[in-house]
Amino acid sequence: MDLDELVDVYWQDIAPKRYRDGFDEDRDVPTYNWLTEHGYSGIAYALREHHDLTPKQFFVDVVGLENEATDEWEWKVDHESTVNALEAYLTSIENRGGRAKSTVETHRTRLAKWVRTYRELHGTDALLEPLSEMDQQPREIERCLAVLDVFDEELSTDRSKLEYLHVARAWYSFVKRRKYAKYNPLAEAGEEFGWEASEPDPQALSAPQVRRIYSEVDSPEAELLVVALAGWGLRPSEVAALHVDQVVLDTDDPHLSFGDGERKNGPGEVTLLYGVDVVADRIDALTDRETWNGYLFPSRSSSTGHVSVSTIRRRFKQLADTAGVVVDGETPTPKMGRRFWYSAYQEAVGEVLEGLEGVAEDQGSSSTEVVLRNYLSREQERKARRRRMYEKLETAFGQKNARL
Repeated sequence: MDLDELVDVYWQDIAPKRYRDGFDEDRDVPTYNWLTEHGYSGIAYALREHHDLTPKQFFVDVVGLENEATDEWEWKVDHESTVNALEAYLTSIENRGGRAKSTVETHRTRLAKWVRTYRELHGTDALLEPLSEMDQQPREIERCLAVLDVFDEELSTDRSKLEYLHVARAWYSFVKRRKYAKYNPLAEAGEEFGWEASEPDPQALSAPQVRRIYSEVDSPEAELLVVALAGWGLRPSEVAALHVDQVVLDTDDPHLSFGDGERKNGPGEVTLLYGVDVVADRIDALTDRETWNGYLFPSRSSSTGHVSVSTIRRRFKQLADTAGVVVDGETPTPKMGRRFWYSAYQEAVGEVLEGLEGVAEDQGSSSTEVVLRNYLSREQERKARRRRMYEKLETAFGQKNARL
């Protein structure tokens, strides 16, 4: 998970448990022992391995617990008037609105994500400029809806999406009241989406369900689609835009490479424990086409050169429907395939840590995380984690194409 998703995990899953245990969920930083006792032992590893953060740094600096001073916060926004309006809003809700500092920092984090996503989509962070003229309103509404489309795709629950919408809409209302803007482009945005605050967390597909869907693939393209979602944990948008230049197979560690701007999490790699032959065969088949543009899901009719996210969703749901797989009475979506990968990975990390409990006891270590960090080499740790994940992928897909 990226940091925004981990923040959602805290507020949706961990914070209610902290409250029930008598802690101040807005201030008190969970200890490693508490996290382990409540089933979150893998979060320390995930933060260290993927985000270079300790749990305390995450809970204090990212989630906003303990109310650390934020004088050094950097918006990384070039448009000075927009920065001033953002800071003015946060000051107002704290001083006049009486909001807790932790709430203010949550608003700060969500507004920063809004501005960053807007800039990635539209090439500017001057959010105030189009708000000064009424004739810009229709176009600006569409720009803001495009940001919400990204959130709809990337955030895990309706509640998370609504929280981001509420914070962004509140800021636009503030700048309109202060006469920095003539309209609020998000005033009626909630009517565009069927988001419900009471929606439960999306379920992950089970290994048997993944296997049933996989058994219905009728082409190399369909096989790659299922593998990319449930076997690699990619987002539907990442699957749609997969390019041959991202695929690195001529190495002992086959992986997908994502450069700057290609992934929400930032530059990085996705290891291919399963599906090396699947993607290799797909590339070989496409290479024979004289007009191939390099995309693994090419489209002649699309201006992007590859299929749309809606096409990925539709094809996955068709496979699931043919397989007769149903979740809560509905045909599963690609997101549930991706959730399978994350659930399996979380279980794999947890099982590795559980396997070290005896070592921790014998060494007198305070936690299995200490053993993992101090007594195992990175290569040993990596092999143990991959072996556990391999077993879970083998259960879902079968032994063919799996790789240690």
